[in-house]
Amino acid sequence: MTFHPRNLLLSAAVTLGLAAPAAAADAVTLRYLASQGGLSAHELAQELGYFDGTGITIESVGFATGGPASLIALASGDVEIGSAATSAVLNSIISGNDFVAAYPSNGINDEVQSIFYVLEDSPIKSIKDIAGKSIAVNTLGAHLDYTIREALHSVGLPTDAANQVVVPGPQLEQVLRSGQVDISAFGYWQTTFEGAARKNGGLRAIFDDTDVLGEIAGGFVVLRRDFVKDHPEAAKTFVLQSARALDYAREHPQETKEILAKALKARGENPDIAQYFRGYGVRAGGLPVERDLQFWIDVLVREGKLKQDQLTPKDVLFAVDGATASN
Repeated sequence: MTFHPRNLLLSAAVTLGLAAPAAAADAVTLRYLASQGGLSAHELAQELGYFDGTGITIESVGFATGGPASLIALASGDVEIGSAATSAVLNSIISGNDFVAAYPSNGINDEVQSIFYVLEDSPIKSIKDIAGKSIAVNTLGAHLDYTIREALHSVGLPTDAANQVVVPGPQLEQVLRSGQVDISAFGYWQTTFEGAARKNGGLRAIFDDTDVLGEIAGGFVVLRRDFVKDHPEAAKTFVLQSARALDYAREHPQETKEILAKALKARGENPDIAQYFRGYGVRAGGLPVERDLQFWIDVLVREGKLKQDQLTPKDVLFAVDGATASN
């Protein structure tokens, strides 16, 4: 597909209120792919009853191996909700997909972050030492992939100097302890797996993504622009209630862990790991700031995948009250 920035401009800003759930103009079902070991904000919103009476139903149709797989399903029409790292979302849009970044799915800060672990006796001590080493990540082309590239770039090394190996989240600890990889990267959305691995001991963190990126949205829940156009009220309600759920998780951490444990058990996963959930890491109100996208746009410009000023955050973001949160 040919990339045309003009196709990314919203015909009008989508305005959200801060009221209780309102009925959507029509009844809609939004399908999505779940993530192992975790619960998205819209799943939490459903568990909390935030979509009751709105005409909105969300339906899981399986699991995603990672963000890129979720975006492929969204582009093909197999789901109405996608979720991926910001870098993956932007790459998908550059490739011609007309997506809207609806709300930050997760963020990274001092409490919620992606952590790169080695065995305690590993000679790897710093970012410079990861060159030539194998790193387990959940998928390629997404947050951990780009974090590794940025980490290497930050110390003057080629961005492809490390060898990335795709490993499902539940196996990250196993492949590290068995020596199949030198490093395992636990994403900010995998704090449940990271907490369980850390409790077992014998691991040492060498860096995290906030060391490289600072505080920033890690990824976005994504909608197709045609869906937003065809179902504007449903889209607004979906984003509003999902953002409410993000705030609920911040204000009620223990209750959120209990909801997560119940959901994991119902899905046939280990509910015990819910105790390690550290939250979504998203700023109050669930709103993005332009840096959440601009940082990665600048990276893509540097890599030659975008031209300067070819794409701006406002071209992509689902606007809240006509604007994002203040920078």
